[in-house]
Formats: sequence, structure tokens, C-alpha cells
Amino acid sequence: MELYNETTFNISKYITKTYSTSFSLGILAFDKKYRDAIYSIYGFVRIADEIVDTFFSYDQRALIKKFRMDTEEAINSGISTNPVLHSFALTVKKYSIDYHYIDAFLKSMEMDLDNSYYQKKEYDEYIYGSAEVVGLMCLKVFCYNNDELFQKLIKPARALGSAFQKVNFLRDIKSDLSERERIYLPGVNHAEKIDDESKRNLENDIENEFAEALEGIKQLPDGVKLGVYSAYLYYLSLFNRIRRKKVKDLMETRVRVPNGTKLALLLRGVVELKIFRDF
Repeated sequence: MELYNETTFNISKYITKTYSTSFSLGILAFDKKYRDAIYSIYGFVRIADEIVDTFFSYDQRALIKKFRMDTEEAINSGISTNPVLHSFALTVKKYSIDYHYIDAFLKSMEMDLDNSYYQKKEYDEYIYGSAEVVGLMCLKVFCYNNDELFQKLIKPARALGSAFQKVNFLRDIKSDLSERERIYLPGVNHAEKIDDESKRNLENDIENEFAEALEGIKQLPDGVKLGVYSAYLYYLSLFNRIRRKKVKDLMETRVRVPNGTKLALLLRGVVELKIFRDF
């Protein structure tokens, strides 16, 4: 079993590195004892996200239903022949991750199969399940055996997950609309209503969430602080690039942060965290 366990975590690691260079860089900045668990969480959410976002030629509803059932079985039995679910189940058990978070995440994935836009109440529910609970799962890993710290950092962790997701929404306006026929601006239900005002409204939310998240990042354990702060700096850089553009620009091209800039942000994180400690 030891070999199988190790192999399943390596598969989740490979999925993370293949799908996201930015998160991979952030995870590399973690102390080694945290990495496997975070890879397993990313692998889990990535596969579910792929089912509803890209598997259009297949019965997505049946696939996400089976993925939910397989997830529950893996967690309940402690084993799965699906390597991603096996590594995730091991992480759920070790770090006592509440099944409510997993259920809320899968519910948001299922919502994507039924909704092309969201009113404010549904939007908040979707954000909670698709992003905030992912931050809380990671926080359970970061605060292993320290429930007092976990409770203290719940709000900033939710804010960070929400900010990341909303930045993704702005970055992906073009592909979400053209490839998935989805709009992720609260209360906006037609493509022609996607305007600079609705973009600014979401940007104001993101700015406030980034500010709240930063205060939480400063209180994280040293073994993960640099990795999370690096991800924060990456998304802040992406957000600032998006903010300078109009909706019509986002409809034409996807904003990116070059790999060289990502490395520079990691180095910046090292310097700034030292300054935080000194003060």
C-alpha cells in the first residue's frame, strides 16, 4: 500500500504541474510536509472542474454524478482504484476535512451544468462551493492539529479563494461565454449586459477580498506562508493587468502573467515576507 499511496500522490502532483504552472510554483515554496496534501486537493478539484468545463462530448451529468459517488466511496472506505480520489481520501482522513466542504464544492460543479448565469444569492453560493471551500480544505492542511488557528483564519481563507475565483472569471470572460455559454458576473444574464460597470463592480469586491486575505496570509505557518503569498502576488498581478483593460479587450484576448514575471513575484515574496516579520 505504501507504494500505491506514493504513486497516487505523484499522479495528483503531475496533474497540478500539467494544468497550472502558477500553483505549482506556489506549492514548491511550501515545506515538503505540506505538498502532497495540497497536490491531492488540487487534483481532486481539477478533475471535477474538467468534467463540467471540457467534457462536452460526453454525458457530463452522469460523469459528475459518478465522480461524486466514487468520492464518497473513497472517503468512506479509505481506498479507491481512481488514483486522484485515493490520494484525496487519504488527505481528507489525515487532516479531518469536513465533508460539508466537499459536498459544497461538488454542488457548485453540478450547478454549472444547469446555469448559464447567476443572480446574486446563487452567485454567492456558487463562489462559496467552487472556491471558498477549496481554500478551507487547504487551510485544514496548513493548520494541522491547530484548530484555534484554523478558526481564526476561516474568513481570510474564504476571501482569498473568492478573490482568486473572481479574477479567473474576469480573465476567462471570452472563453466562458464562447465555449461554455456562461456568464460569471452577478445579475448579468445576457452577453450584451457585460459592460465596464459590471466589471468594475466585481473588481471592487476583489480588491476588498484581497485586503482581507493578506492579513490572514501574514498569520499562516512559516512552512506555507511563502507559497500562499506567492499565489496572492500572482493573482494580484493578474488582477492589476485585467483592471487596466476594458471588457471589449477581455473579449478579444486572455490576459496572462509571463513565466518570468511569476518567478520574479516569487523572489519578491521572499523579500516582502522578511519585511513583514521584521515589523
